[in-house]
Amino acid sequence: MARGDTANEEQDPRAKREHDTRETFSRPASWTPPTVLPVPDPQDGWEYRWIRVSMRGESDNTNVSRKYREGWEPVRLEDHPELKLIPDIDNRFDGAAVIGGLMLCKNETALMEQKREYNRQQAEGQMQAVDNNMMRDNDARMPLLPPDRSTRVKFGDGS
Repeated sequence: MARGDTANEEQDPRAKREHDTRETFSRPASWTPPTVLPVPDPQDGWEYRWIRVSMRGESDNTNVSRKYREGWEPVRLEDHPELKLIPDIDNRFDGAAVIGGLMLCKNETALMEQKREYNRQQAEGQMQAVDNNMMRDNDARMPLLPPDRSTRVKFGDGS
């Protein structure tokens, strides 16, 4: 028989090069432990966060009330079956996703963007106040340099 015949190929234990692919030699994914706090499937227009409802067995009503006033609302277990949670027997938040003193809540993305912008402006104002306080002690005989908060990345010889 000729070299390319099928009968000869069946006896040849070596596999042809074109049959070797990454898919045939890929390793199975390794096992990793599940996360303690599951992440819900994302939904457009909503952000999720775990909110503290109790600590060391004592309820934290002040924190929960503050988060409610910020616009956070509890996530219902029936709305997110992918979480695969069994509700606590003594859960005071009926139907909500609660794990170990933390309750999953959601808030509108637009409202959270406004909050982040507000916090950014507050931090910027505080930095400006610190800079102004430092520059108040400026003396013409030995002037202070204004703060430089820029970063530079250089590669090679630095030119």
